[in-house]
Amino acid sequence: MVRFTHYNFTFRTLTLTTIISLFSSSSLKNGVHSSPLPLKLFQNPTFSSSNNIHKKKKKKKKKESARTMMVQPLLQRNDVLEAIVERDSCFRFLTRTKDFLSKQPEQVLQLDEAGKMHRDLGFPRGRKVARSIERHPSLLQFHRHTDNKMWFGFTPLMEDLLEEEKKIMDSMEKSRVNVVRKLLMMSSKKRLAMSKINHCRHLFGIPDDFRDRVHGYPKYFRVVQEGEKRVLELTSWDSSLSISALESEFMVDEDKVKKAFTFPVPHGKHLNLGKEGTKKLNMLNFLPLVSPYSDGSGLKLWSIEAEKYRLGVIHEFLSLTLEKRASIHHLVEFKEEFNLTKHTYHMLLIQPRTFYLAGTEMNWTVFLKDAYDENGLIEKDPQVLFNEKLYRYAGIGKGTKEGRIVEPAHEAY
Repeated sequence: MVRFTHYNFTFRTLTLTTIISLFSSSSLKNGVHSSPLPLKLFQNPTFSSSNNIHKKKKKKKKKESARTMMVQPLLQRNDVLEAIVERDSCFRFLTRTKDFLSKQPEQVLQLDEAGKMHRDLGFPRGRKVARSIERHPSLLQFHRHTDNKMWFGFTPLMEDLLEEEKKIMDSMEKSRVNVVRKLLMMSSKKRLAMSKINHCRHLFGIPDDFRDRVHGYPKYFRVVQEGEKRVLELTSWDSSLSISALESEFMVDEDKVKKAFTFPVPHGKHLNLGKEGTKKLNMLNFLPLVSPYSDGSGLKLWSIEAEKYRLGVIHEFLSLTLEKRASIHHLVEFKEEFNLTKHTYHMLLIQPRTFYLAGTEMNWTVFLKDAYDENGLIEKDPQVLFNEKLYRYAGIGKGTKEGRIVEPAHEAY
């Protein structure tokens, strides 16, 4: 039996290598250790088997959810465009409530019933609708009925604003008709479900009663009933409307349009083209342009021509909108009709010269960059000017500080 007379330690503090070295040492004679062992072997934690066994694993950082992960890195964000997305979220309740109440016979709604309609009115689920109503005292007000129940509706100011908006809609009707015609001309079968147009009507400034107004244009449209679905069909093609915004701009500034999109040409490194040489090589793929009003259904899915077509369709779609922007939900609405794919997000992301994606990876909005400058939208439709006026009035009251109209504090929706 080997005895250690000079040291007070236990085997559990030694590694297997250390124990073997002790027994094989020439200093062990007749079972008695004749010279001191270096204490640093026992003091160094790297030799401790217990430390090796119970070593803590580093916690992996959880990947941020697509629901909260911003599309753009912090240093590349456009504050002007990101603020527009935030503004939409802030005024979602006002926008949806305005639409809903406008369709009610007396333009009022019982408060108890409103509390159950968070999706229709756009207020956060689980919160009291009264909190959202109180945010806009200049536009929405409470009423106590004779049955002692609380109702809410528009203020006289809001009623005047609605009349003003109706006049704008009437004055812009011909322009909106052409927008719908162009949308039908871009669609693969020259027809769109009325429900899809209705869902995106605010995007294009189309009035709420467009279902009735289309009957006044039999030269352009025909309404077809398919089961429970009503479909709007194009009855005549207009060549003057089939020129896209990109093609029109190409006639004015060819060089600018050539830089709009990038279609890389594969080449070997041995060519040593450099940055400028690579740009010139990639230009070879840009022309010819593929019109969004052509039939894209026959193109090979992953060909350059098909990608040109899809980019052209989205560019033209955004050009027809009031604010030259659209959310993922609007694009998905017309996915089949415009021959888009599930890779639309990535397709737009690699074209930063023309498109800017704001918001989060799950709920993003795409902008036409050339339509904006540091002050916002460059050319504003009368409906856009009215919306901005409405938002200013929405900030009067609880959102007013020292006589200055400001937007209400952001509330998550």
